[in-house]
Amino acid sequence: MVQLQRALVDVFTGAALGAAATVPMSALMLGAQRAGLMGTQPPRRITDEAIGVVDDWTEGPVDPPEPARRTLTTLTHLGFGAAAGAPFALTHRFLPASVPGEVVGTVYALGVWASAYLGWVPALGIMPRADDDRPDRPASMIAAHLVYGAVLGAGLRVLRPRG
Repeated sequence: MVQLQRALVDVFTGAALGAAATVPMSALMLGAQRAGLMGTQPPRRITDEAIGVVDDWTEGPVDPPEPARRTLTTLTHLGFGAAAGAPFALTHRFLPASVPGEVVGTVYALGVWASAYLGWVPALGIMPRADDDRPDRPASMIAAHLVYGAVLGAGLRVLRPRG
């Protein structure tokens, strides 16, 4: 029972920290977009694709106004960040304590990036693979994921010490 409780605490802690880590990540992405390095941000493209799927499933057109699309994009990005933080927190306590949490977090976040932008996002036809995309967007997204991972790892280092 204690192990189950610990696992649940880890999952909720990781989800909360994952959502929180998505905020500075998103700030970097917004800065990159404003600098002309992104084109349409991947979370927006994923959200637009999801709206298209819902549109296909329903009888009438689904075309939310722009403010609703922005809100939905923000919420889904925070949700994905939370979902990615939960499994990291589950495994975090089993990793060597000698490796800083920020390092472990950034390596993990690079894996999240690779699985998305070399894996499921292009497999679903939402965006090209990162190695076929415009060169500035993948670099910006890698930087954003490094920020996410560093914040996630630092937060878990403080809240859930390993060892």
